[in-house]
Amino acid sequence: MSGFLKIEQLAKAYGGARPVFADVSFTLEKGEFVCIIGHSGCGKTTILNVLAGLDRASEGVVLMDGREVAGPSLERGVVFQGHALMPWLTVRQNIAFAVRSRWPEMKADELRAHVEKYVAMVGLSPAIDKKPSELSGGMKQRVGIARAFSIAPKMLLLDEPFGALDALTRGTIQDELMAIVRQTQQTVFMITHDVDEAILLADRILLMSNGSEHESTYTPGGIAEVVVNPLPRERTRAGLHHMDGYYELRNHIVDFLVTRARAH
Repeated sequence: MSGFLKIEQLAKAYGGARPVFADVSFTLEKGEFVCIIGHSGCGKTTILNVLAGLDRASEGVVLMDGREVAGPSLERGVVFQGHALMPWLTVRQNIAFAVRSRWPEMKADELRAHVEKYVAMVGLSPAIDKKPSELSGGMKQRVGIARAFSIAPKMLLLDEPFGALDALTRGTIQDELMAIVRQTQQTVFMITHDVDEAILLADRILLMSNGSEHESTYTPGGIAEVVVNPLPRERTRAGLHHMDGYYELRNHIVDFLVTRARAH
C-alpha cells in the first residue's frame, strides 16, 4: 500500500475554538473508490475541501502523488451537490470552458471531439446544445460529472453529488458513475449520507464520528473506523441486497451511525 493520496494527522479548528476533528489520517490507493460517512457537523466537507485545496487544515498535511496539496488544481476534479454550471453557457460550452482551462492549446476539432466524448459518456448527447435552465436536476449533475472527468484529473472529489435528486434519478446516475469509474480507473473520494450508496460504490468506507464532551473532557471528531467492502466489485443496485454479506455490512454501518457516531 503505497498511498497515492496520503492524509496525515489532519485537524481543523475555527477561530481558536476546540477542533471539529483531529488526528485524521488515511490513504487512498490509485484507482480506489473511498466513501466517508458521518453525521452533519463532523467535518466531512471540510476534509474534502482541504483535499481539493479550497480550505486549509489547522494541522496536518495532504500529499497527492508525492506532492503537498496547497491550493486548487486541475489535477483534482470536484463535483458538489449544486451543479455549479454557468447558466449562460450550453452543456457543450460549460465543458469546453473547463477543457480549455486544462489544455489551452487544444485545437478546435480536437476540443469538439473531446467534449462530445464526455457528454456521450453521461448519456447527454441530445442535450449538448441546451442551457442549464432547460435541463432537469439529474441532467445538470451529469454535466458536472462529465466536466470533472473531461479534464482528466488524477483524482475526483464528490460532495454528496446526488443528495438533492429523487431516488430513481439518483440510482441511474450511480450506475453511470460506476461504469465510468470502472472504465477510467479513476481515484474517487466521496461524501455521502446514504449507506446503500456507499456500499454500492466504495471499496472502503470511512466512518467518522462527531466531537463529543464527557465530564468536561472534549474529544474531537475523527475517523472512528475504516470498513473494507467485502462484496464483489462488480455489484449492481438491483443485485446488491441479494449478495451474501450485504445486510451484515449495512447493519454494521447503521449501528455505528445510531450508537457510536455521537451526532449533535
